[in-house]
Order: sequence, then C-alpha cells, then structure tokens
Amino acid sequence: MNQQAMLKKVRQMQKEMEETQQEICETLFTESAGGVVSVTMKGTKEIVKIEILDGFEAEGPEDYEMLSDMIVAASHKCYEAVDKMTEEKMAKYQAFFGSMGMF
Repeated sequence: MNQQAMLKKVRQMQKEMEETQQEICETLFTESAGGVVSVTMKGTKEIVKIEILDGFEAEGPEDYEMLSDMIVAASHKCYEAVDKMTEEKMAKYQAFFGSMGMF
C-alpha cells in the first residue's frame, strides 16, 4: 500500500475511532444490586442517577450500611459494563494502530 493510501486509511480509522468514542460517551449504562438500588452512568463513567427502588425501608443503621454497599456494587457493575463495551468497540482500532506502532 502506498503512503497516500495508507494516510487515507489512517485518517478514516481515526475518524471512525472518534465516532465510536463519542458513541460510548453518550451511552447510558444502568445496573442494579440487591433488587434495591439502580445506578445509571454515562460512558464517561459519570454517575447520572442513583435510584432506591420502591419498598426499601431502613429499620436501623445496618440497613443504611447495606444500602451503601449496594450502591457501590451497582456502580462497580456500571464501571465494568463501560469497560467491556469500550474494550469490545475499540479493539479493532487498537489492533490497527498497534500494528503501526501508534498505540
């Protein structure tokens, strides 16, 4: 492949990669834990909503501790979902640019 064709291919892949990154950033991920908590996060890993589902009643301090643990667990699930999607969608760009010594 000549240099001009390669440069065109690199520019096209870069444009696609930026569009994919934008898509990931705009995606909302929602995960729950314990059937009580739901966390919604953007692909940027910014938490946008924490919802305590109907029916939760705290009877003592340990219930609040459990609620806190569920919020953390649901948040971790969201982080994992963002990472998984990012890894899956960005793999082809890493392979392409990595083969060129750019990643």
